[in-house]
Amino acid sequence: MSDRAADGGPAPVSTAQDALSALVALDSAALERWCGECRVEGTIAQTLDLSLNKGDQLWCAKGSLLAYSPGIQWQLKIPGGAGKAVSRMMSGESASLVRVHAEKTARVVIAANQPGRLVTWDLRRGPIVCTAGAFVAALGDVDIDVTVARSIGGALFGGAGLFMQRLSGDGVVVIHGAGDFIAHALEPGESLLVSTGNLACFGDKVGYGVRGVGGCFKSLLGGEGLFMTELTGPGWVMMQSLKKTPVPAKKGR
Repeated sequence: MSDRAADGGPAPVSTAQDALSALVALDSAALERWCGECRVEGTIAQTLDLSLNKGDQLWCAKGSLLAYSPGIQWQLKIPGGAGKAVSRMMSGESASLVRVHAEKTARVVIAANQPGRLVTWDLRRGPIVCTAGAFVAALGDVDIDVTVARSIGGALFGGAGLFMQRLSGDGVVVIHGAGDFIAHALEPGESLLVSTGNLACFGDKVGYGVRGVGGCFKSLLGGEGLFMTELTGPGWVMMQSLKKTPVPAKKGR
């Protein structure tokens, strides 16, 4: 994979391994368009340490601000306005996000509050769709929208829900994966069944639905429930080796 496209932006990914490499690379050149220095710290439950310049702004998931220095102001806002509040809640996320603004050079530490990895994705490589709890932060001109599963069965039983977050625009997003990431490429028409809770994110060309795994006896004793998430190519899929658990909302946020 070439690192840059002809226009100087990042090259689109063509394989699942390319997507995984792009996620974990912590693209400093992309991040420096929107903030100062940045680094990922930790091993079991990672944090992202950002240095913001005066006027820099970012979105954070509620409860993800671990620490910040004087000069940082934040407020709760709904991406896309009040009209998006209901669909955001149905996606498994809070209706509002934290909007951070740096009034002077300052530092912000962001955490996902769960074991796993924090990775970054330059949206110039293409939009992505995230399941509940995967989105942590966004820097730049990022559109944080919701998308609807193509299968109504997925809405009721698929684990990721009817509504998921679609991230697009010109910026960098921070994504959390519980445990380790597992990359998988799907050819056109090819399908993959993923256990509920083990899906992190995927390219926005991938179709999403649900499939029953068999009779009640096998489903109950197998520990996977009655349905599995079904993803259909073309595109790449990022799974997470641990099932993500809901994080209780913090009081005062």
